[in-house]
Amino acid sequence: MNAWKWFKRGLLTLLLLLIAYQLWLFGHVLWWTRFNPGETSFMALRLSELREKDPAAQLKHQWVPYEQISTNLKRAVIAAEDDGFVDHDGFDWDAIQKALEKNEKLAKRGKPIRGGSTISQQLAKNLFLSPTRSYVRKAEEAVITVMIETLWSKRRILEVYLNVVEWGNGIFGAEAAARRYYKVSAAQLGASQSARLAVMLPNPRKYEKSFGPRLASHAARVESRMRWSEVP
Repeated sequence: MNAWKWFKRGLLTLLLLLIAYQLWLFGHVLWWTRFNPGETSFMALRLSELREKDPAAQLKHQWVPYEQISTNLKRAVIAAEDDGFVDHDGFDWDAIQKALEKNEKLAKRGKPIRGGSTISQQLAKNLFLSPTRSYVRKAEEAVITVMIETLWSKRRILEVYLNVVEWGNGIFGAEAAARRYYKVSAAQLGASQSARLAVMLPNPRKYEKSFGPRLASHAARVESRMRWSEVP
C-alpha cells in the first residue's frame, strides 16, 4: 500500500513538473510577442561548443527589425523552407506526408532523414529545444508551435525566425549572415544573395564551408520561385 502511495505521489509530482514546464514555455512565448529573445537554445548550445575550443568565443548576432530585412530574403526563405507559410496553422500536413514517404525510401538506402517542418516548427525548435531527434522532442516542438501560432502574427514569426536562425558556425540571424557572406546589411540583400542564404538553412555549418554545384542549382530554382512567395 505504501509503495502504491509513493508511486501515485511520484506520478503527481511528474505531472506538476510537466505542467510547470509548459507554463514556463508559454510565459516566454507570451513575453516575446512584444520583446525580442536575447538568446535561444541553439545559440546557447553553439556558444558552449565554441567555448570548448576557445573560452573567449562569441556569437555573431545582431537583431534588426522586420522592416530592415530585405524582402528578397523573406521571399527566398519562404520559397525554400515553407511555401505555405502565410496560410497554414503551423503545420503543413501535405509536406509532412511527403517527407514521411521520402524518408521511408531514404532509410532503406541508408541516407539521412529529411524533415517536413514549417518555419513555425523550426522556430519552436531553435528557441527552446535541441537538434537531436526523438519523439518526445517532436511532441514538445508541436506544443510550442501551437503556442507560437496562437499568440504571434505571421509577421512576428518570420521576424523572429530570420533574426535567430543559424547561418553558419557561430553566425545567427539575417544581419550577421549578410555581413559575413556579402559585407552588406540585411536590408541590402539582393535576390541571388538571398536565394543562396536561404538554401543554406538545412545545414548552414556544412554549406558555409562547401557551396557546391547542386546547392547552386537549388539556389537558382529558389530564386526563380521567389516572386510568387507571399510574405506577411
